[in-house]
Amino acid sequence: MTTMSAPTNHDVDPVVAEAQAYAEKLLMLSEASVNRHFDPFEDIDWDNPEFDPDYKPERWVLVTSADPIGRHPWYQALPLDEKIAIGKVRQANVAKVGLQFEAILIIGMMQHIFNLKNNDPEFRYCSHEMIEEHNHTLMFQEMVNRVADVPGMNPLVRQLRHLAAPAGALFPNFFFMAVLAGEEPIDHIQKDILRSGDDIHPIMRGVMAIHVAEEARHISFAHEFLKKNVPAQPAFNKAVLSIAMPIIMFVLGRAIATPPKTFFKQFDMPKDVRKELFYGSKEAKQVFADYFIDVRALAEEIGLMNPIAKKVWKLLGIDGPSSRYRSEPKRSAKHAA
Repeated sequence: MTTMSAPTNHDVDPVVAEAQAYAEKLLMLSEASVNRHFDPFEDIDWDNPEFDPDYKPERWVLVTSADPIGRHPWYQALPLDEKIAIGKVRQANVAKVGLQFEAILIIGMMQHIFNLKNNDPEFRYCSHEMIEEHNHTLMFQEMVNRVADVPGMNPLVRQLRHLAAPAGALFPNFFFMAVLAGEEPIDHIQKDILRSGDDIHPIMRGVMAIHVAEEARHISFAHEFLKKNVPAQPAFNKAVLSIAMPIIMFVLGRAIATPPKTFFKQFDMPKDVRKELFYGSKEAKQVFADYFIDVRALAEEIGLMNPIAKKVWKLLGIDGPSSRYRSEPKRSAKHAA
């Protein structure tokens, strides 16, 4: 008589096991959104007198350890009132760019979930994320309204929003790469400011603390989505994605990290200083490349760091070491952003 043995872990279909593991990760992220979330009008004390943008305005002076403008000799030689004015516009514009990027993300993600099947765990998590991103847009706009009238992204870059809907619906791997291209630089910049220990304005501190806390989940999801979907792609698709990834990081990263032309004109920043700050100097290039240390690790993990792709990363000046784990602190002072 033949006896039936109970199924073992070795009998589980690897595809099914992978899907179950992915669903469990998304459930964990969804529950975290329920258990730890913020409301910008409850969790930030906007009416506190200390939140007046003009109260102790010296706190708007740019942090030297976290902002390339702040540590440049041109900025450091300016009178205090000009440093404050530049700091206010600089930080308000970063918030406006963040708002605009979150809006683009919401457009694409809504298209992504539209055709998901019933019981797909991505629907719940993505819906939680979009709710949080909507709150971020409210939070960023409230900061901008109180601090400075700024444009955010350059006009040409704003047109990228028209690509969000088709990308989210038809090319989700490209879309979530674009999500990381926007989220990673902002996350690195804000963490560096919060870790600096400087006396920054409470508006900035409150906004950044909330954004960093919730953005960790958003970045985790984009990583997990690409880990699940990219390795299963046909060889040709993976080859295209491997080349597209550094290009997307470079183009959108520049759009996020570089102030608009109006900023340089408003404060009469010399062209040589502008170039040195964001494009020309070795330090500027290293700072920008460091924004993508986690993304490079992801590219290696999902099989997108092939010899041709490595050359593209290097050609664009965003190559370098990969992190051993996500959000690993920079290993040396010279890599500080």
